Amino acid sequence: MFASILLLCSITFAETKTLALQICLDRAGYSCNTIDGVWGGKTRRALEMYSADKGLNINLDDPDKAFDTLFPSSGEIFELATVCENDIASITSIPSSPAEKAKMERLGYESIKEMFAERGHLSERALERSNPGVDWSNVKAGLKLVLPSFPSIAEELSAWPRRSNGPKRPIASRIEISLSKFEISVFDEANKRIAFFPCSIAKNKSKRPSVGTLKVTTLIARPNYTYTPDYTPPGGKVRRHIYPEGPNCPIGVAWIGLNLPGYGIHGTPSPKTVGNAESHGCFRLSNWNAARLYAMCRTGTPVVILP
Repeated sequence: MFASILLLCSITFAETKTLALQICLDRAGYSCNTIDGVWGGKTRRALEMYSADKGLNINLDDPDKAFDTLFPSSGEIFELATVCENDIASITSIPSSPAEKAKMERLGYESIKEMFAERGHLSERALERSNPGVDWSNVKAGLKLVLPSFPSIAEELSAWPRRSNGPKRPIASRIEISLSKFEISVFDEANKRIAFFPCSIAKNKSKRPSVGTLKVTTLIARPNYTYTPDYTPPGGKVRRHIYPEGPNCPIGVAWIGLNLPGYGIHGTPSPKTVGNAESHGCFRLSNWNAARLYAMCRTGTPVVILP
């Protein structure tokens, strides 16, 4: 599996089975959120769900053996990605002022490191460790980077509604969101789990949806975002600002709206924060998982909120 990667660069990090297990689980639809090569609770949970769904009794605290048992013939899981001129030209600096953000054409990536970490579903530290010696402050076109191989976010978003233009994602028959476990499971018509994602939920418990069944009402790729300040002085005028689309838009690259006004499942510009109680009420996913879920959903898809 790692033969070609060893020819590309002399690194040991890209050989670790924890990293390989995270990549293979993600490719199977069971995400640990951000791939980092570090064994932790999210990876253990993804492994637990995958092995249970496969009917296998796996030692959840032995990633090396789990990888050897579950993915003995995984093939090459890395690819060489080339930084191009358009990548460099698209890098932008995002201002802190809401008014200035609203003037931008796109809330794009702020660095090549951020861009390619997201392409590989990686933490920025894992990207660095997989590509030692790169001067990230001075990246030039033509640089080749070792990344886990995944469909791009653009490909995921193009899978709906024109399924021939993107990866062949199965159609979701039901989505379940656990408020206590901070996770989303997706099922097909045969009641088989087809995807598993860590998510963030509202920090304020009063803003969390009630247990019950909602449904998907809107699906928007590359959404913009209307920012409304939390506080307006008495007698003052509320000044709303419409932010443009982009991976650093506050709702990320995809919006899956629910039949509860103001609530939805969406991406985030901060994937490392996913899995916490820190949102304002919606359900946050990493951008790559939001795009993948978007590709599987249709309007009317039931969304079951669990305790």
